[in-house]
Parts: sequence; structure tokens; C-alpha cells
Amino acid sequence: MKIRHVTARDEQHWRHLFKGYNAFYQASVPEDVVADLWRRLLRGGPGDHVGLVADDGERLVGLAHVLFHASSWSIAQDCYLEDLYVDPSARKAGIGRALIEAVYAEADARGARRTYWMTQETNTAARRLYDQVARKSDFVQYRR
Repeated sequence: MKIRHVTARDEQHWRHLFKGYNAFYQASVPEDVVADLWRRLLRGGPGDHVGLVADDGERLVGLAHVLFHASSWSIAQDCYLEDLYVDPSARKAGIGRALIEAVYAEADARGARRTYWMTQETNTAARRLYDQVARKSDFVQYRR
């Protein structure tokens, strides 16, 4: 299994994973938004997402979408891990950890001050991993 940046030839497998990710969170993302995200992942310009994938040699089995952004508390950027997903058939094989480690490496290479993400409180399987690779903050998220 190899962690690498997403490429144009990955679109079909990436879409399958992204659809599974959204189904897990019971979310519906319109096709125009998915298409725009795909373009931004490939473009890779300032403000665009970075797409990492786990490739088992036959198909993609995981994805991570990362966004680097400015911070009001530092000159260095922060790294936001927005999406992380491993295909259910490939779970418990260390792929989630490998994706997070690849995100950390990307953040370190860009000089990011911190890497952070969120998950649902009820996502206990993922939280077991997160508790091993990061520190839970005391912050509470609010939304409009």
C-alpha cells in the first residue's frame, strides 16, 4: 500500500471513496461541488485542497483532503485535515494512520504550525486512532 498525491487517472476510484465518505456522514454533496473539489485537488494552487490517497496497487482504498490556511496567531500556516476516509473493506490495516502520517509529513514540509481536524463524537472507531496520533482539544465547534 502506497500513500501518494491524487492524479487525474484516479477520478473514478476517488469518486467512489468520496461518495462512501459522504454516505458515512449521511451527507449529500451536489455534483457541481464534487466536480469543483476534484478540479481543485488536481490544480493544487494556493488555497486549493491537497489530495492524498492510499493505493493498494489495484485500487484506491483511502483518501485525505487537506487545506493549508493562514492563521491570525502565527506567520506559519495551519493544516486542516478536512476529510479522511478508508474503504470499509480495507479498515483495521493501518491505512488511516498512514494517511494521517502522510498529512503530518505534508504539513511539516510546508512548515505548518499545527495540523487539526474534527470528527463526530460518536465516531468511536476513528477516535481510537486519533487518540493515539494527536491530542484532543478543549474547543467546541459552533456553526451557523
